[in-house]
Amino acid sequence: MMSHVRGPNAPHLLEITIGEALVHAADRWGEREALVSVAQGIRWTFAELLVRADSLAAGLIGLGLEPGDRIGIWSPNCAEWTLTQFAAARAGLVLVTINPAYRLSEVEFTIGHVGLKALVAAERFKTSTYLDMIEAIAPEGLPSLRLPSLRHLVQIDGAPRAGWIQFADLAEERPGARELLDRLASRLDPGDAINIQFTSGTTGLPKGATLSHRNILNNGYFVGLGMALQPGDRICIPVPLYHCFGMVLGNLACLTHGAAMVYPSPGFDPGTVLQAVEVERCTALYGVPTMFIAVLAHPEFDAFDMSSLRTGCMAGAICPEPLMREVIGRLHMRDVTIGYGMTETSPVSFQTGLGDPVERRVGTIGRVLPHLECKVVDSGGATVPAGQPGELCTRGYSVMLGYWNDVDRTAEAIDGDGWMHSGDLATIDDQGYGNIVGRLKDMVIRGGENIYPREIEDYLYRHPAIQDVAVVGLPDARMGEELCAWVRLREGAVLDEEAVRDFCRGQIAHYKVPRHVRIVDAFPTTVTGKIQKFMIREAMIAELGLHAIGADFAADTGKETM
Repeated sequence: MMSHVRGPNAPHLLEITIGEALVHAADRWGEREALVSVAQGIRWTFAELLVRADSLAAGLIGLGLEPGDRIGIWSPNCAEWTLTQFAAARAGLVLVTINPAYRLSEVEFTIGHVGLKALVAAERFKTSTYLDMIEAIAPEGLPSLRLPSLRHLVQIDGAPRAGWIQFADLAEERPGARELLDRLASRLDPGDAINIQFTSGTTGLPKGATLSHRNILNNGYFVGLGMALQPGDRICIPVPLYHCFGMVLGNLACLTHGAAMVYPSPGFDPGTVLQAVEVERCTALYGVPTMFIAVLAHPEFDAFDMSSLRTGCMAGAICPEPLMREVIGRLHMRDVTIGYGMTETSPVSFQTGLGDPVERRVGTIGRVLPHLECKVVDSGGATVPAGQPGELCTRGYSVMLGYWNDVDRTAEAIDGDGWMHSGDLATIDDQGYGNIVGRLKDMVIRGGENIYPREIEDYLYRHPAIQDVAVVGLPDARMGEELCAWVRLREGAVLDEEAVRDFCRGQIAHYKVPRHVRIVDAFPTTVTGKIQKFMIREAMIAELGLHAIGADFAADTGKETM
């Protein structure tokens, strides 16, 4: 058997736009709660969400925005974020989701690269003052020399400012808005671009993955099916909305299944997650493994009632078996699923099933989703036999339209037969289950031996004192590369670096025992909670003075995987 699998062809793909899906949701589940923003005290039904989205969409059209124009959203999680998402979809505007952690140069590049016409922004989040940053780039106001495409600035909150439109004013109810938007819907197509998400390569400029209604609406729908979502389910969404995890697997899964979107707070906080699940009686919880670890380690965890939980989705990194067992046992998430994908595939292509045993949920990424096909290829592009590692490729409805205004990098990622090359090293077994063994550029070659960091991470997770671990390769003059492990300990645990190596000796091959070990309090992570291994490499190269051996060792991770 070869490593080439196809998902089922049923149920049918949704051949509607996101705006039409919102209308259908309001018609079917109008009185059910659609959105709860706990920190803001906001509760909207599906009927209210449609009315508010249409009013905002009509306001945006009144500014002169037309289908295909790009509108940016730069904000932490809040009700206005989602309102902007659905208003843009109803008006046919391409939503550009801007990372809340971006600074001046990054947001300037983003706005200029996509030719943003309008920007919706929160006043601030943590140490970022978004309105101040925009005014620093364009001190003369609009139009601006440095932001020539930008015509309209909309502020979500904060004191009124010159040159900024108040979100509440733009979104105030407009009679006849639904009729206007329903007429516009006939001009929109499910294959139209509707979202641009910038992938976070570690070198070079970010790439804007351009996604269609069909891409992301269907992906949210099928992931929701994989969790058996039903009308009345309530998903706690602490992951960032700017990322596919939040806006697709969260918002669009809810939209297509009649479930409620519950935002516990603007940014991730384990205490507010616990409170939101208990008070809102959430039935599902999303997160990357580091988020689940933080929730379970909260000092007051046992004081909260988590019994309402049934399912959820964990993605973004490997899930060690002890963590999975805690999620199922202590969080009551018996039907939790593991999802794998990348921004460029909308994002999920593999997902574990509700009937999969724990061993499958921690040892694999599940099986390919409906209407998609995946294969594993060698360096020459040939499909490898089942069980052998190679690069994972995906083809089907979920593959992005391309990188915005970047033909060359699109051609590098999507081949002539429509296969999206992930850059991930994977295997597919004879039962169709996939497993990610590393990144092509993360694979460590020590003395001619190929080593996959995930294998060592999986082993180290077995140690009862280890809460989290990240393994990277470092340049070495004699062996080419050596392994380095950063380890976070469980609260109250005691372990030194030599004890970590002792745990490995005699249990895994000698060349897989990390030469360098560091006990750390925290890992560098992205806003979505994924560990940034390139920063670990850079820190260790600096600490050990290895620049002369491998100055370019902080390799580009390329595409952003979940």
